[in-house]
Amino acid sequence: MLKTLFLKISKWLIILMALSLIPVILLRWVPSPGSALMVERWFEFRQDDNPTDIRRQWVPYKSIPESMKMAVIAGEDQRFAEHFGFDLDAIKAAVEHNRQGGSLRGASTLTQQVAKNQFLWSGRSWPRKALEAWFTLWIEVLWPKQRILEIYLNIVEWDEGVFGVQAAAREHFGIDASYLSDRQAAQLAAVLPNPREWSAAAPPAHVQRRASWIQRQSRQLGGAHYLREMEAGRPLPEWLSLSYWRNRIEA
Repeated sequence: MLKTLFLKISKWLIILMALSLIPVILLRWVPSPGSALMVERWFEFRQDDNPTDIRRQWVPYKSIPESMKMAVIAGEDQRFAEHFGFDLDAIKAAVEHNRQGGSLRGASTLTQQVAKNQFLWSGRSWPRKALEAWFTLWIEVLWPKQRILEIYLNIVEWDEGVFGVQAAAREHFGIDASYLSDRQAAQLAAVLPNPREWSAAAPPAHVQRRASWIQRQSRQLGGAHYLREMEAGRPLPEWLSLSYWRNRIEA
């Protein structure tokens, strides 16, 4: 009886895991129609009788300025082109920082943020973190880096009800995303730690300093050269190859 129950649970678990990959596969080519975070915010507004509506508009990768792409990489995930969804060095540094009693620091990569915002709910529960890791893995397997960056820039929250770089550019600067200056891009990236409290159009002094730091980091990372290297792709990690597991089993 226990064996039968175990087999049934395993069967349904495999089915659910397979079904969860369908939206990941579709979003490899289809523009995101919205995100779980947008839905969550919409319900929050309705519960609070907040008249704010969700503002967003998809903009393709090629229409986003290179300075904007580099600004979010410099500010949020400088090893984006190198890691495979999880920045282990950043995780170790964050754990040590938090253990020593510093202000709580996270270590989420851009891929993890896409996984969370696109597919999951807010919060820090272990089930959500496990699902975030699951989606992060498959996003990295199925999407090229530029697609991850494109989705991120189109779903990230930039103000109350403002999602994506196009809506953010219009909300804060009154222009389309393609016309953002280097400084405007840096200011948008600088508010991402707290986008509902800080204004990219009129940032406080500490956000201005962060924007200047982001501009310097963007140049030091290589700017356009960094993006060209990222867009060229990189090989899958060894542990995702069949030969790796065949050799492990035979050993």
